Amino acid sequence: MKIICIGRNYLQHINELNNKKPENPLFFLKPETAIQPKGHPFFIPDYSNDIHYEIELVLKINKVGKHIEEQFAHKYFSEIGIGIDFTARDIQEKCKKEGLPWEPAKGFDGSAQISTKFIDKKNLKLNSINFKLKKNNVTVQDGNSKDMIFSFNKIISFISKYYTLKIGDLIYTGTPSGVGKVNKNDKLTGYLNNEEILSVDIK
Repeated sequence: MKIICIGRNYLQHINELNNKKPENPLFFLKPETAIQPKGHPFFIPDYSNDIHYEIELVLKINKVGKHIEEQFAHKYFSEIGIGIDFTARDIQEKCKKEGLPWEPAKGFDGSAQISTKFIDKKNLKLNSINFKLKKNNVTVQDGNSKDMIFSFNKIISFISKYYTLKIGDLIYTGTPSGVGKVNKNDKLTGYLNNEEILSVDIK
């Protein structure tokens, strides 16, 4: 199983981190070990002093595909959930300055939180999915799929040029603005269309 993450897919988030808008989807990988067993707390690693939360819509691939045309990409996923892409921002900034890969900042154990359930896309308006993250019961991120720079279909088509997509692969589709640092004893809760489907305690 692959975990493929899209970066810089919401303009306000690009602006808040002073990044450039990409011409094509920007993506990176997380290993399978980044997914934490459901219900376990997230432990802040001792090698970073600046772990950030990033709430995202997550696609679950349901059939094998390579070189998928954008017009047919909708056939390759049937469920959508949410996830948190935890990022060691201090390590990421160092990697960016030195022109190094982001994986040390993005792929560590527990860095890919995933919702307890996925929703059948037939029950969703794909171009208007609300999702949000609360930190200690205060909303810190509030996004909508209509604000994505690259659509679900564009993302799937583009990634499939480089990787064969397989059943069970997860695609994190980018985060809206409002990312921020987590601290010990914080509680994060994620919502898709106002239904809570993700919860994680920070230790």
